[in-house]
Amino acid sequence: MNDDTIRLVTIGRILRRRWRLLAVLAVAGALFGYGTSVLLLPPRYTAEASVLLPGQWEERELLTQVDIATSSAVVDRAAAALKWGVDGAELQKDVSAKADDGNIIKVSGTADTPERAQRLSDQLAQQFVTFATRIAGGDTDPAADTATEALRKQVAETNRRITDLAEAADPGQTVEGVQARTELEGLRTGLQDAMKKLEEANPASAKANMVVMGPAPRPTGAAAPTRMQLIVGGALLFLVLAVVGHLAAARVSRRLRTEAEIAAALGSPFLGTVDVPGERHGHRPESHGTRARLRRLLGIDIRWDVPAPQRSGDEAERRIRYRRVCARIRDQLPAPRRLLVVVPEGDEVARLAAGQLVAEATNDPRLRVVEVSVDRPIVPDRDTESGALAVLSAGSWTAGELAGIAEACADGGHELVGVVVAGTVRTRPTETADRLSDDATLTFAVHGHATGDPA
Repeated sequence: MNDDTIRLVTIGRILRRRWRLLAVLAVAGALFGYGTSVLLLPPRYTAEASVLLPGQWEERELLTQVDIATSSAVVDRAAAALKWGVDGAELQKDVSAKADDGNIIKVSGTADTPERAQRLSDQLAQQFVTFATRIAGGDTDPAADTATEALRKQVAETNRRITDLAEAADPGQTVEGVQARTELEGLRTGLQDAMKKLEEANPASAKANMVVMGPAPRPTGAAAPTRMQLIVGGALLFLVLAVVGHLAAARVSRRLRTEAEIAAALGSPFLGTVDVPGERHGHRPESHGTRARLRRLLGIDIRWDVPAPQRSGDEAERRIRYRRVCARIRDQLPAPRRLLVVVPEGDEVARLAAGQLVAEATNDPRLRVVEVSVDRPIVPDRDTESGALAVLSAGSWTAGELAGIAEACADGGHELVGVVVAGTVRTRPTETADRLSDDATLTFAVHGHATGDPA
């Protein structure tokens, strides 16, 4: 790959040519997610209980109550009441609270079973109400509560006395009677207003009325992340990492893809390109062994980072390309025209192209094909050959590997006379080959300069 922006067609090519490997990696990711859910993140259940705060509450007061609901004082009391063998510090991470609309505080408890989660949230709500009432003043001063209750009774008694005095006043319409009744009603209203202000000023009057709105519903499903979420997340993670890994490997790849780069790495002139039908070899090297079978099973023996084969003409047009290359080879060689065709080991496209070159060249020039390992390249010593011809496919080898092949040819006494690049094409039905006459065929097989530019 070059430095161009990665296009969707590249992603599609990876998915199309590496789908077996990606499927295996996705299954491995799903197993990884399942193992994580079993060993590291077992299923957890969350239950939620609601506590009603009657009266008028400001937002900051509700936030204060949320902090109180999850404070260590409340959680410690809940842990002591549950008797699970854990202290408040361990239980702190499993509880939470939030303020909801309508002056409602929702406290949540998370545990490994629905029953334990329900018990935890219920106990936390009860301990929150008890503690909040206590710090609000509901249980701090019993003497003050007694005095307040006595004051209420005294006010009630005074109201009755006022009623009696109002009834005993002059029932007539004299000025004195009306004035007395008006003053008594004003006194009654003043006492009621004073008592109302006293109750509003007492924080325990509102806070002590906090109510737990029933038991927490038992949870029916696990809290996030659930086991299924971890399994799907693991599969997607491995799939994305595999695609990113393919893109990164292609980005840093040093394989040569152009004819000019390949010829420069080998230090030899470029003689042309030839076509190999893709359907004949499927891009697969003919290797054997367990490792090769595994590569074929996973589909990684097929190159994904090469463009899809272009549609070519018929067989006659492809043979014309081979004959033009053979004509250029004859121009590079003195008589006798014997040549060693060097093919990198494992390059199936180049091997098929070299075989076709031998078939098209017949005895002029005489070609002998040898496969050379790119890891430890060794070329047979020169016998009667006039030089060596390198045949390889583009995008398969690095400059260092090709330089090693060139050095091996030099060590064997062979001079590289040219480079032929082989590429895959898609064939299409045609009758051109049947209509091509023998005279026209021989026109391209005669000795001398080849017509046309290198293909």
